[in-house]
Amino acid sequence: MQVKLLTMNNREGLNASNAALFVKISASFASKIRAEKGNKKIDAKSIMGLLSLGIKYGDTLLIFVDGDDEKEATLAIEELFACNFTI
Repeated sequence: MQVKLLTMNNREGLNASNAALFVKISASFASKIRAEKGNKKIDAKSIMGLLSLGIKYGDTLLIFVDGDDEKEATLAIEELFACNFTI
């Protein structure tokens, strides 16, 4: 299992279009991907789940990735955050 703490550096936060991109990348991997903010943990392949976290600029998010392609999935999500969702 891979666990990463990521910070939202996009000024718009995790709005609908950013959440859709997050889900698209997450869904392209077989691994189970969960996101946690505070005490709420959701399936990162669910756009409604991601939006329910209310992630704003500067917020931190824990990502849990578990599966055969967990390293690749974690790297892809890290890259998404590093480029501020401008893929």
